[in-house]
This record gives sequence, C-alpha cells and structure tokens, in this order.
Amino acid sequence: MGIFCFPAGRTFPLHDHPGMTVLSKLLYGSVYIKAYDWVRGETCSPRTNGLAGTAIDGIFNAPCEPSVLFPRSGGNIHSFTASTPCAILDVLSPPYSDDLGRPSTYFLDFPIPSLPGYAWLEEREVKLPCDLVVKGAPYLGPPLDVPVDDLC
Repeated sequence: MGIFCFPAGRTFPLHDHPGMTVLSKLLYGSVYIKAYDWVRGETCSPRTNGLAGTAIDGIFNAPCEPSVLFPRSGGNIHSFTASTPCAILDVLSPPYSDDLGRPSTYFLDFPIPSLPGYAWLEEREVKLPCDLVVKGAPYLGPPLDVPVDDLC
C-alpha cells in the first residue's frame, strides 16, 4: 500500500506493475492520467519495449470512483501529472519484487500518428526526484480476487 502526494505540476513518470493487480483511489485534487496496456502477445513476462494501446488519457477530479488495474488490462502502465495538489492511494497485490520478477520499469512513449490510440513504449532509466517520498505499509485486508482470464 502507498499514498502518493503530488504538488501541482509534478509528474510521476510512465511505469508498470508487472503481474500485479492495483487498486487506485484519488483521495483529493485533480490529476491527469495517461495509461497503456501492452498489445497482447504470447508472453506474460515483463516487457521492456513494444506496442501498447491507450487505456486512459484524461483528467480525473476527486471525488471519483476507484480504478482497478489488472496485469494485462485497465492501464497497467501509467503516468500521473498533478493538475492541482493531489493524493493517490495505491494497493498493490502482489507488491513489487525484483527477486520474484516484478521490478518497477519506467518507459518513454512514442505515439504513432498513423495508428491513433497506440504508442511504442521503450524502457528508460529514471532518476526520481529527491523530494519524492513514498510511505508504504503491508496490505492486511482480505485477499483480492482477480478474474482468472486476466491473469498471466
């Protein structure tokens, strides 16, 4: 679990949640979200580049409904840009783990003008802002049920 607090204008770069289900809730403020899902292939292993379809491209204002990102749908690769000061609660299941093949990967997106709604994503190195503070805690709630068809 984590709460991300953003001042107006701050961006959290395009990143993924490999093999994870993520429950997100905008707690207050307004945020622009750009999100993609990989175009389905034969593999469920984490990718570092490839074709992705746009899942979300818009501004969200609190109060709004929570969203659920599944391993292969719902905008599992996304970025946030705070339109106003805002906070987002994320519950990740399972959590990131380099040892278990769930690293956090950052991407650049290259929209394809001749193919609206799609972009080419490429892995990139990211230096996160030194003032970015993430307060996390283990999730102690009931297990999250994920539809079998959406799992890898």
